[in-house]
Order: sequence, then structure tokens, then C-alpha cells
Amino acid sequence: MFSLRLTCAFLGRNKGICFLNLSRFTSVLQLSRYRQNYLHQQKMSYSTVERGCPNSLDYRVYFRNELGPISPFHDIPLFADKENKIYNMVVEIPRWTNAKMEINTKEPLNPIHQDVKKGKLRFVHNCFPHHGYIWNYGAFPQTWEDPGKVDSSTGCKGDNDPIDVCEIGYRIASRGQVIQVKVLGIMALIDEDETDWKIIAIDVNDPLADKLNDIEDVEKHMPDLLQATHEWFKIYKMPDGKPQNQFAFDGEAKNKDFAEKVVEETHDNWQDLIQNKTEKEELACSNVSVEDSPCKISIDEAESIVKQSPEPGPAMPRDQSVNKWHFVQL
Repeated sequence: MFSLRLTCAFLGRNKGICFLNLSRFTSVLQLSRYRQNYLHQQKMSYSTVERGCPNSLDYRVYFRNELGPISPFHDIPLFADKENKIYNMVVEIPRWTNAKMEINTKEPLNPIHQDVKKGKLRFVHNCFPHHGYIWNYGAFPQTWEDPGKVDSSTGCKGDNDPIDVCEIGYRIASRGQVIQVKVLGIMALIDEDETDWKIIAIDVNDPLADKLNDIEDVEKHMPDLLQATHEWFKIYKMPDGKPQNQFAFDGEAKNKDFAEKVVEETHDNWQDLIQNKTEKEELACSNVSVEDSPCKISIDEAESIVKQSPEPGPAMPRDQSVNKWHFVQL
């Protein structure tokens, strides 16, 4: 009985459980196995499954944990370690690549796909001296920039997507990788009168991570990176004949505290979204793990969604114009 009480206390301290109905367990061993399985599920690793042909309209990257398919938008927790403010980041676009990949918020299970405009796959231009994306680019799961709310600091509504993240460490991440980062600051791009926040973060395993704790540390240890980031977002659409992008705060990067408040707000927005408390704007909210969500589905249903997608195939050829340099005058 002493061992049984210890096991119950262990569960209670870690998950805030007020009581356990011990009648469901026939032995201390069975309860111990329950505890091990329960805690194991809290530290799941993530993998990806490619479907369709890369460089094609039907290419998708689905996510899985140890139980089966999941949504990177809804099922991966925002925090890897909430107490120490370590966040999970879903990498959509590895550094130096051009394909504009993103979490598909409108398809069940929200796989990564390549953005499409006028029926063609989108690639960002190489605006000299920048080649492709200059950071690992992705998003925080379980966040949402609500297009129905006007942001008090920018005066513009949200862009209907998870909040974007620029990870500035030295490693080149992989598409679909889930990495742990800490927030350093934030920029506010104003894109077609919508607030498009850009979190500045660093992989906690990067050699510089201990030295970078707020936005001023970035300029100290990585001089001109913030300037290059501002310039990149300012000019990347100009080769298409569009004007320079605009920013709130004159392009200034706000500090860590400001950024974490924005993340918290977008997480609150997501919670309203996943509970059907706000307008969905055609977003797909199917998930396998969010308790009390009316959009929760079974693992078997999730498996069926993946199986119904196109079979994987070889990469299609890319137009070599993707590699062209564009010289932009400001």
C-alpha cells in the first residue's frame, strides 16, 4: 500500500490530478505501468510522412507521434517546457531554401504543403545578397492570429495563420522538424493591412543560446542580423512588381517580454478556435489530442486521412529560374 500511495502522489504532483479512481487498477504493477505510459506520452517524438511528389501541387508532409498521425497546428503543444519558457517550433522552410512551404490550415490534419498562387507553386526570390530564406522559418503550434480581432499595438487584424518564427541559430533544420527554441524578440510586418508577427528565436541547443536572452543580445553577438531580417521582409516581394512591405514600430524589433505577450495572446486565440468559440474562416481543426474539442477525431480516422492522400513519388523537376538573382533598389 505504501508503494501505491507514492505512485499516486507522483502522478498528482506532475499533472495536477486531484484523485485517482484506484478501483480500475488491480495491482501496484498495473498502476506503475499506467504511470510510465502516461508520462511517456508527454515526451513524444515527432516524425513526418511525405505523400505525393515533391515540387508538385499534391505534395504533402504529414506529422506523426508514437501513437499515429497528428496535426502540427493543433496536437503539438506550444510549450516544450512551460516553466522555463521553451517553445516547440515546427520548421516549415529550412534556411537557404526557396520553396514557400507552410502548414496547410485548411486541410484535415494540417500537413505542410507548398503555397500556390494562380495555380503555380510559390518560391521566394533571391534578392541579392540574400539567398532563399535566411533563417529556419516556421511556426509555433497552438497559436492563431485571429482575423476577427484588431491588434491593439498595430491597429490591424490578424492574418489567419499560426504565428511565424525565424530561428536564427547556425544549424540548418529539416522540413517538418520540431525543434525547441526560446523567444528573443518580435517584428510586426503589416501585410495587406494584416498583422503578420515574426518571432525572433533561437534553438536552445545552439552554441550561442546561453548568450542570447533578449533582443539586444542578438545585435551584440550577431551584428546586422536584425537589419538583414528587416530588409529581407521589406523587399522579398518587390521582384514581382509589388511595393516594399510595411512594418509597425518603424521596423523596430520589440523585446522578449513584448514577444511572449503576443505569443500568449495568439495561444488564447487558438484555444477559442479549437473549442469553436470563434469564427473559423474555413480552417480545419481536426485533432487527436485536444480534450473537449468538438473537432477531435480518432487515431483510426487520422490514419484514414493520410492513406487517402496521393501515394509518394519522385520529385518533379523545378524551373531553374528559382535560382535567379534579383537586384532590388530601395
